[in-house]
Amino acid sequence: MRNFSRVVALALTTVFLITVAQGAENSSHPGLSRFVGKYCLKCHDAETRKADHDFTALRLPLATEGDLITAKDIIDQLTLREMPPAKEAQPTDEERLAAIRELRGGIVAARGKFAGTGARTVMRRLSNREYENTLATLFDRRVDTLGLTADFPKEKASERIDTIGRSLVTSGFLLDQYFQAAHRLVEARLGRPAMEPKSWRFAGHFVQYEELQGPHKAAFDFRYLCLYEQPNTDTRQGGYGHIEDFLQGVPVSGLYDIAVLAQAMHRDTHYDPTIFGIDFSEPFLLGIVPGDATRNHIHYPQTIEPLLALATVPDEEPRWLKFRVWLEAGQTPRFIFPNGPYESRASVLQINKRYKDDFQGRFANAGVSRTHLLREGKLPHIRISEITIDGPLPEPGGGREELAVFGPDGFRKEEALQQLEAFAAKAYRRPLHDADRTGIRRAFEGGITAKVSPRQAALDTLKMILCSPSFLYFSEVTDEKNQRLGAYDLAARLSYALWATLPDAELLAAAASGKLAQTDEIRRQARRLVADDRVAGFAHGFPEGWLNLRDLGGMPPPRESARVYYAENLPEAMKTEVRLFLLHLLRENGPTHHFLEADYTFADKRLAKLYNLPERETLRIADGFRKVSLAGNQPRGGLLGMAGVLTVSANGVETSPVTRGVWVSENILGIKPPPPPDVVPAIDPDVTGATTIRQRLAKHRADPACAECHRKIDPLGFALESFDPIGRWRVSYPKPKGNSPAPKVDASGEFSSGETYAGFEDFRRIVKTARTDAFTRNLIRQFLSYSTGRHMEPVDDPVIEEILETVKKDGYGLQTLVVEALASEIFRSR
Repeated sequence: MRNFSRVVALALTTVFLITVAQGAENSSHPGLSRFVGKYCLKCHDAETRKADHDFTALRLPLATEGDLITAKDIIDQLTLREMPPAKEAQPTDEERLAAIRELRGGIVAARGKFAGTGARTVMRRLSNREYENTLATLFDRRVDTLGLTADFPKEKASERIDTIGRSLVTSGFLLDQYFQAAHRLVEARLGRPAMEPKSWRFAGHFVQYEELQGPHKAAFDFRYLCLYEQPNTDTRQGGYGHIEDFLQGVPVSGLYDIAVLAQAMHRDTHYDPTIFGIDFSEPFLLGIVPGDATRNHIHYPQTIEPLLALATVPDEEPRWLKFRVWLEAGQTPRFIFPNGPYESRASVLQINKRYKDDFQGRFANAGVSRTHLLREGKLPHIRISEITIDGPLPEPGGGREELAVFGPDGFRKEEALQQLEAFAAKAYRRPLHDADRTGIRRAFEGGITAKVSPRQAALDTLKMILCSPSFLYFSEVTDEKNQRLGAYDLAARLSYALWATLPDAELLAAAASGKLAQTDEIRRQARRLVADDRVAGFAHGFPEGWLNLRDLGGMPPPRESARVYYAENLPEAMKTEVRLFLLHLLRENGPTHHFLEADYTFADKRLAKLYNLPERETLRIADGFRKVSLAGNQPRGGLLGMAGVLTVSANGVETSPVTRGVWVSENILGIKPPPPPDVVPAIDPDVTGATTIRQRLAKHRADPACAECHRKIDPLGFALESFDPIGRWRVSYPKPKGNSPAPKVDASGEFSSGETYAGFEDFRRIVKTARTDAFTRNLIRQFLSYSTGRHMEPVDDPVIEEILETVKKDGYGLQTLVVEALASEIFRSR
């Protein structure tokens, strides 16, 4: 019976030929009518309408798009054996197949009828993510130090995907922000005044704020700049170290050499390590982020603070650490302690309470006082005694931006129009039209007429190009009469699907030669793009929507119950695991069912500790991520054992089989459960912890209005109760108040299709064995939605089934899935 889904898929390969051969629509489908009457109408007639479904009017041929959606829902339920319910009479496999064939044939026959009303991408703009990536490519340097999109309206994703055209609206406010961003970028990078390098030296007057100011004055007279905690704490006492005498920042944007005389203090402290929540076996790390004293408190987190550099701090004695970083005009370097204690104030309170005898009772009620700790104690921290800054440093050819925009010879007035046109062609991702050239010429000549310098006229024209709809939008140049995309539109769609940035010269050359119109050339180019390091753009962007990783950290756990989540920056590690796993499968053409169950993953020391892997004893933070074996570690392997997935599918405080079950249904199986009826009350919380969520759900499921959906949803979440809100394995819930013991986790369940499982391992095996096709089909749909900029519709299903069959024949390879999707009619169409 577990091979039923495979049988279904094989049967579907013949549907398309059968439908075409049958030719004309046939309004008589007694087999389907009998099937619906026998197995469906008991619950889904006009009177009962369970789950708000009424199948009494369902007929072939399908008459409306609503009928298409209904037909697809029935196919999904029959394929997964979700319907009829296990307690009801079951159709034979032959009856199921026959019903699926008829419904799928009806969808195929209706495709031409409804294709003209939809199945087309709305012309869309670049998402904020793509916008910054594209500018970084155009100017050949990171632009995150400028925070160009920091003040943009919050991006509206559609069903979590940030590339859907209909959700990427452009307001008047956003247009103004585009102009300001273009102005800032061009002036900061190409309009900066020439300046000889300068040197600054700071050795003292390291004023620190709030609770640190008095103790530092008393103990050091501000001789040292000290870092006491990681930067993402609540109390913010020593997470950012700034230079008080350099608040004005650097005079111009550029490269700067920064040298820091630093030492790691008291990594061998005798204080209890649990006070600090960090791993003292690891050397302390010193990072640099930019700061702007005009935007916010200089010792607090700021909107624009990408990590610029990182180094290990020596223990033995102060040593010079040297960095070369890019700073924008007005930015001052700030120093951070990424693997530092999770909260300085809490650490000081604990030390003063627990180790007061170290100070012979002289500070019995010290509270948050730390002067005596700095003089006589062993408080772990990073101590900086001197800083030098040199720059801006000269760069070959005037800088990477100069070379990227004007070429190796730099700006030349007599060649300005040709230089600007070459840049515009790259920015617009296609050859220029006469109207484009006219606009560029008028803008440049208008600047000359206004008596600005020729270079400034060119820079102002660059700003116009960066605000043009041809840059901001995927403004198709394909003839309106053609359904298929033209070569240049296809090249842009390919590069943004896999790189999230501009097509390169080779891809544009394939478009110019006409080769890109050939299916084999699309496949070849897709494989080339996958092999390139720029495919990291896909690994970052795609799972943000598909798995909802964009919301990871949106509902963080309480610090007191999940200190490790903050102390070791687990959200960043969680996302990296998913990205590396995805990249591995893509590059190696690994099977999609490894997403469901695998005997390996990618982990660094932080995740190795969280997962209790043997590598927690051997890995160092400096080793980064490694592919590790999960042999013998049953709770892990595949997406459902990854902490990122388990965290984003919880609410930070507690777990819920409903929330996680809905997540699995939508993201793994591709089935969106209906919203609960308005009359259904929320599940009652239990603040005492005396009852488990399963016990509270049992009461909830007793309501007939709730039972139907919960019968399908809850079994998809019960097995995941073995993981806490940040993905740690557990066998019991937190101990309740009072004397009651901690309730045991019951991770058993029964799928609505009848399969039972005793725990997570059984559950994962069933999902892999019986639902790999459903998962892979959903993955195809998600990838096509992400890459085309529109959601898939029922009329797209025949092509999706063709892709699925090709993928299955090639061992479910992920690269095959991606390449075949990119070569499909769906991807190549407008």
